Amino acid sequence: MSTPLCVGAYAYEHTEALLDGRVPIAGVDATFETAPLVSDIFRRTVEGHYDVAEYGLTYFLRTFDLEDSPFLALPIFPNRNFRHSAVFVNTAAGIKKPQDLAGKTIGEFALFGHDPGVWMKGVFHDEYGLTPDQSRWVIGGTDHPIPAFDWVPQPIPDGVDVRHAAEGETLGAMLESGEIDALISVDVPQALLNGSKKIARLFPDYETVERDYYRRTGIFPAMHIVAVPRELAAKADLMTSVYRAFCEAKEIAQQKYRDGALKQHMGAVTPWFSKLFEENRALLGEDWWPYGLGANRRVLDTFLRYHHEQGLSKRLLTSEDIIAPALLDT
Repeated sequence: MSTPLCVGAYAYEHTEALLDGRVPIAGVDATFETAPLVSDIFRRTVEGHYDVAEYGLTYFLRTFDLEDSPFLALPIFPNRNFRHSAVFVNTAAGIKKPQDLAGKTIGEFALFGHDPGVWMKGVFHDEYGLTPDQSRWVIGGTDHPIPAFDWVPQPIPDGVDVRHAAEGETLGAMLESGEIDALISVDVPQALLNGSKKIARLFPDYETVERDYYRRTGIFPAMHIVAVPRELAAKADLMTSVYRAFCEAKEIAQQKYRDGALKQHMGAVTPWFSKLFEENRALLGEDWWPYGLGANRRVLDTFLRYHHEQGLSKRLLTSEDIIAPALLDT
């Protein structure tokens, strides 16, 4: 008899084959749901709406400080991105390098320690000696006001100045006006896309910086995992089936690009895409978006260290603490 599961996942190209039914989960009668905003999936996960769900790494890790930590993770990484490109500055603020952020007011999207923020604060600390307590922090929405996410724990470490933006305020407008000096955000400020000269990226040539970061560290930063309730995580065969289905869907998406190289990706609307694909393949390898713990241990352990160092986890967690036991050898 098939096990009924409700699965929440954002509509990426590497989950498309799951959402449209091309890839079934063996032994499972699956219902797939998505949402316009991935944070809506996170909130519904907290509310117990899903059996299996994409979940932001920091949202997931914050539950480990609860008396009854409800989730474990499958080593599936639906969302990952290099994040040097996620740091923006007011061009009149005199910020030319990361060390210049000391003493400045920095906006951060959604909460203190959203996933790109954890990664970049960690990079700032490791590579530039900058710590969060050296700056002031304002939390909010980039181009649309958002309230505090009251459905997730929001620890603030001692000695760090953090406030939420006032009602109706947006971090993008505050950055353009100079009310804040910098911004770490998953969303690019609309003003920058519109050509404003008052906002720039901290790393103008961010692709070169991010490629160098990968060459030096081997880290392709993960933002999200797939979370399951602990009682479900104990069912080894079921977890293996879910993991394999996500892997198969991802492989379909990757193979499309490998096959497309034969015809110089004539189905893509982006000029010179084949050159970009060749460069990425040479740097990142044949499986440039890996799942499984083996290929991602350094990524996970680095994020876990950053999360603890930034006061967002009470103890330093390990990969073994957070991954479903049946998938530790993936």
